[in-house]
This record gives sequence, structure tokens and C-alpha cells, in this order.
Amino acid sequence: DGHITTITLNRSEKHNAFCSDMIAQLTHIYEKVNTNKKTRAVVLKANGKHFSAGADLEGFPKPEDPDARAAADAGRRMAEAIENMNAIAIARIHGWCVGGGLVVAAACDLRVASSDARFSIPEVDLGIPLAWGGIPRLVREIGPALTKELVITCREFSAEEAGRSSFLNHVV
Repeated sequence: DGHITTITLNRSEKHNAFCSDMIAQLTHIYEKVNTNKKTRAVVLKANGKHFSAGADLEGFPKPEDPDARAAADAGRRMAEAIENMNAIAIARIHGWCVGGGLVVAAACDLRVASSDARFSIPEVDLGIPLAWGGIPRLVREIGPALTKELVITCREFSAEEAGRSSFLNHVV
């Protein structure tokens, strides 16, 4: 729409969890948008009740599988494609923003969330690493102490706390 491109996560039946195909499609879209000189801002939003439940664990290899590294690398490339865009990337968050969804939001330049948004980094409880370059992105946005706490404890946090920690630019 003019200088603004809107990308909508549309797997609401899976709470917009990222599967391999979705990651490949989004990486391609972000790279393509980056070649469009007209686009000045990209808004990433989601259909359904939640922004994203993170990685679709049913659609990814287990950590011990030989393909696990390639799957994690694909997520990292997607997040880098967001960060490397010339346009400003804005995450529009509502409902749950979990794990990989939080990493994708962290890759955006700006983050706006509804006041009922909830955040979580459950990877340690699930016995999997926080991949896709999540740790450095979170350290950059909220600092090392809070990043360690959230990753180690896997505790939920509110939009209000995310705003206070400077992860969010605005809570609406």
C-alpha cells in the first residue's frame, strides 16, 4: 500500500507457529521487499488470536536429528533478512508472542503490542536451545541480565513489563 508493505502471518489454526515452509516463504518475501525501492516500512502482523506461538515443534526436526542445524539456520536467515531490510520493520503484536515469535519481533526495528499481549521464552523448559540468533538480539534490546533471567526461568511476562524493559516501543 504505497510506501508501506504489510506481511501477515496466516497460520492461525497453529497460532501462527513457524514451520519450515513458512520460514522459507517469509525469508523470500523479506528479501524481495528489500529490492523494492518504494517500500519504506514493513508491518509484520498476524491473523487469529496470537502473534506467534514460535516454532511449530511438530514441523521441525528434533535437536538430535541431523537436519536440526539446517532448520535452526533457516530461522536465523529469516531473522537476518528482517534486520537487513532497508525499510523499517515494525512488529504489530497481539495475544501470545512466544520463543521464535519473540525472536522475529526482536529482529524488527520497532515493536508495538496490545496491552493484552503476553511473552514467553520456553525453550529451556522444552529442552531445546533458543535459536535463530535470539540471545544476541535480546541482549541488544533488553540487556544481558533480563535476557538471562527470561531465558533461564522461562517465565511469562506482560506487555507492560516488555514496555518497561524497552523491548516494546509502545503498548496500545
